[in-house]
Amino acid sequence: MSVNLQKGQKISLDKEAGSTLSRVVMGLGWDAVKSKGFFGFGGSKAEIDLDASCVLFDTNNRPLDVVWFRQLKSRDGSINHSGDNRTGAGDGDDEQISVSLSSVPADVKSIVFTVNSFTGQSFAQVENAYCRLINAADGKEVARFNLSVQGNHSAQIMAKLYRHNGEWKMHAIGENGTGRTFDELLPQIAAHLN
Repeated sequence: MSVNLQKGQKISLDKEAGSTLSRVVMGLGWDAVKSKGFFGFGGSKAEIDLDASCVLFDTNNRPLDVVWFRQLKSRDGSINHSGDNRTGAGDGDDEQISVSLSSVPADVKSIVFTVNSFTGQSFAQVENAYCRLINAADGKEVARFNLSVQGNHSAQIMAKLYRHNGEWKMHAIGENGTGRTFDELLPQIAAHLN
C-alpha cells in the first residue's frame, strides 16, 4: 500500500515496499487549470510545460551530474528520463525518471528531484500535480506526494532519495521556489542536503 507523504516526511524505501528495491521510477503528473469561458461555457486549458529533473550530489554536497530534458541519461547510465512532456495532457505520469538504485555510483549520497515551469507559469495555473515513487519490479506505487499547493511559485523541490546506513530513504521536501530550470534552484537545494 502506498504512503501519502506529507511535507518533510521521511521513509525507508525498502520498509515501505516490503522488500529491497533495486529500481524505482519517480513519476510526475499535472493538469492545467481549466479557464472559464463566457458565462462559464467554452472554457479551455492552457499548455503548461512542467519539467522533472534530478541532481546527483556527493558526500560533500557537490553536484556530480543531472538528468533533465536536455540530458536524458546520467553519465554512468543508472538514471534515465522518459523525455519532455510539454502540456501535461493525458492520464497518468507525464514525465518519469527511472533510477537503478543498485547501479548508482557509491560516491552519490543523494538524488534531489525538482519540478520547474519551463514556460514560466505559476503553480496557480496547475492542478492535480503529484510526484510518486514506483517499484519498477512490480509497478506498485511506494509513495505519493501531492504537489498541488497552488501559489505564485514556478518551481518546487519535490523530494530527495538518499543513502542512510546502507539503505535508500526518501524525504518529501515540497519546498516552493522560482526558476525555469533546476540550476536556478541549486542554492535553495543546498539547505536540504544534510
